[in-house]
Amino acid sequence: MARPPVPHLAAEGASSGHGSEAPSSFARSLLVSLRPQQWTKNLIVFAALLFGLQLSNPRAVATATAAFVVFCALSGTVYLLNDVADRESDRRHPLKRHRPIASGAISPTAALVAAGLLGGAALAASFLVGRGFGIVAAIYLLLLAIYSGPIKHVVILDVLTIALGFVLRAVGGAVAIAVPISHWLLVCTILLALFLALSKRRHELVLLANDAVSHRRILQEYSPYLLDQMIGVVTASTLMGYALYTVSPETIEKFGSDRLLLTFPFPIYGIFRYLYLVHQKQGGGSPAEMLLNDRPLLLCVALWSVAVVVILYQPFAF
Repeated sequence: MARPPVPHLAAEGASSGHGSEAPSSFARSLLVSLRPQQWTKNLIVFAALLFGLQLSNPRAVATATAAFVVFCALSGTVYLLNDVADRESDRRHPLKRHRPIASGAISPTAALVAAGLLGGAALAASFLVGRGFGIVAAIYLLLLAIYSGPIKHVVILDVLTIALGFVLRAVGGAVAIAVPISHWLLVCTILLALFLALSKRRHELVLLANDAVSHRRILQEYSPYLLDQMIGVVTASTLMGYALYTVSPETIEKFGSDRLLLTFPFPIYGIFRYLYLVHQKQGGGSPAEMLLNDRPLLLCVALWSVAVVVILYQPFAF
């Protein structure tokens, strides 16, 4: 069963007051601010493990898992920095006002100290995984920290930066286990990430309506029509990119099979289902929560994963 929504947890964490908050309540509020329900985004780290044919290598699995944990800590650090920077606008948001920093359950100073400690520990751990991975992790943290400042207010660059964050996760997963970084991995990752980021912008614009600009200044540069045009381009590009990847001579030679094309219906259904949730159910604000809460979407991703494993690791099974 999916975990309760973040606003509910955050509101509970803030209800005990500012100064008299018990340590356990503070710790819980801090955990909410790290947004563990969003850590599913870091699963892209395992893409290189899966498509690098290292899934049966225990050492590679352990290293990839360590890389995943590092990126969870780094993304938590970024969320803390972002919430401190956005605390004033979040207080005017119908949902984000319940976040611990915006509600006052955690002070900005405490959040910054926690971010420094967590980020420092994550970077130290990343260099223990490997020098190359440590460099990628440092670039990721720097890029997303800059995003929390000026970049989030620059049209188009804001969503591109979010997409690059996903690419760096994928690259980090490849560097950590020392497998070649496929250009297909980079193309498909950035296109899918753009699809999710643009859908999130559309959800914010529709949800907030006339108050959108007061909550997030960059939204004045977008319109539902413009975002729908961008989403349409990225949707087609994502599906085409994945289709070309499955039938490319490079892919067929690497895996010794041309059956990866059989997995193509899963991305088609998954993206169309996501669009349905965005347009008909007013979803898209949190891709991670949509994945966890929508059973058809979750089942689609699970079946795609199983199909890929069977085809790549048991190529003669059918």
